[in-house]
Amino acid sequence: MSSTVSTAATSLPSSRPGSIGLAAGLAAAIAAVVAILVANLWMPADHPLHLSDYAVSLVGKILCYAIVALAIDLVWGYAGILSLGHGLFFALGGYAMGMYLMRSIGRDGVYRSDLPDFMVFLDWQTLPWHWTFTEHFAWALLLVVAVPGIVAFVFGYFAFRSRIKGVYFSIITQALTYAAMLLFFRNETGFGGNNGFTDFKRILGMPIATTETRAVLFALSALVLIGFFLMSR
Repeated sequence: MSSTVSTAATSLPSSRPGSIGLAAGLAAAIAAVVAILVANLWMPADHPLHLSDYAVSLVGKILCYAIVALAIDLVWGYAGILSLGHGLFFALGGYAMGMYLMRSIGRDGVYRSDLPDFMVFLDWQTLPWHWTFTEHFAWALLLVVAVPGIVAFVFGYFAFRSRIKGVYFSIITQALTYAAMLLFFRNETGFGGNNGFTDFKRILGMPIATTETRAVLFALSALVLIGFFLMSR
């Protein structure tokens, strides 16, 4: 009994520095996010500490890539599986949200059509089947999670069922990403070809290029990154 108590007592101090470090890191991250928002929204443009909309958007993109890096760390660092195909799953989610953003343009595009501009340019007459319901934000959010998840499940099922591992698994994931790139770059697939999706104008009815909207998207990106970091521990 005494040895059990002494063991538990000696194990408590070792876990405390990690918890303190985690709390300090989270506090620093939140403080950095708040500081960036203050510098962008409330500092005058001529102030030395003012942060431009471009800088906020750039940091937001870095946070999005950090989410991908976190996923790679989980698969490679903890599971020991080197996947070179995470760009594919990241792109699938991005394209799912991009389809919603393209539909949100409406008739404000160059050709004043209900179809995205690149489809009008390529002489498309109707939306392809995989664009169905993409004008709804909730459906886009579902696709962001479901499409990469389904592709990953199907690929993982056959790869692990065949006991593929090591460098061979890495090569196959890289080949899968390259094959998807070639598919998405074809004009007839309805994903914008080499140009992808461009000229986004609004999200949930709000102009996407305004300072306030960019600040909100930046804050959401930071919160998602922090949330996934805590979930992965």
